[in-house]
Amino acid sequence: MSVQDMIKKSVLESGMFSQYDIPKILAALAVALILGSVIYLVYQKFYVGVIFSRSFAVTLVGMTVLTCMVTLAISSNIVISLGMVGALSIVRFRTAIKDPMDLLYLFWAITSGITAGAGMYALTLLTAVIIILMITLFYHKQQNGRIYIAVIHYHGTQAGDEIIRCFGKRKYFVKSKTMRNEKTEMAIYCRQNDMEFMEKIRDIGGVEDVTLIQYNGEYHG
Repeated sequence: MSVQDMIKKSVLESGMFSQYDIPKILAALAVALILGSVIYLVYQKFYVGVIFSRSFAVTLVGMTVLTCMVTLAISSNIVISLGMVGALSIVRFRTAIKDPMDLLYLFWAITSGITAGAGMYALTLLTAVIIILMITLFYHKQQNGRIYIAVIHYHGTQAGDEIIRCFGKRKYFVKSKTMRNEKTEMAIYCRQNDMEFMEKIRDIGGVEDVTLIQYNGEYHG
C-alpha cells in the first residue's frame, strides 16, 4: 500500500466528513448573515461622518459571516484550528481607522460571528439589542446639542462687540480671532438648536459674511 493510499484511508476512516451537522451550520450562517445585515443598517442609520463608506458597511456583513465560518471550522476539527491560527497570524491589516466608532462596529461584527458560530444565539441577539439601544441613546443625546463653528468676517471693533451680544445667553467659545488690516476673521464654537442668531449677525453693519459649519468632534463648553 502506497503512502497516498494510507493517507486517503486514514482521512476517510477518521470520520472527518461525517461529523458535520449541516442544519446547525446553515442555521449559524443564517443568523450571522441576519446580524451582519442588522449591523449594516445600524451603521448606515447612525453614521455621522462626512461621506458614508458603503464598502466598509458591506465589509461588516462579510466579516460577520466569515468569522462565523471560521468558528464553525475551528470547533469541528483541531487540525483545521491549528492551521487557521497559523494562516491568520501572517495576515496584517494596514487600514487606518479614522472614526473610533468604526472599531465598535468591527468588534461587534467579529464577536457576533464568533458567538453565532458557537451556537450562542441568545447571547448574540441580546448583545445586539443592548448595543443598538446604547448607540440610539448617545446618538439622540448628541443630536439634541449639535456643535457648530461660526466663521465670521467683519471690519470694525463695534461690529465685533455686536456679534458677541447676538449670542446672548447661548453657550459659545471664541476659538480664534485673526486680524488682517481692517478685516477680522473670528471663529466661534457654539451649541445651537435654532439659527435665528445667524440672521441677527448678518444684519449687523460691518459684517461681510457668516459661515456656519457643523462640528463632529468633541466639545465640552
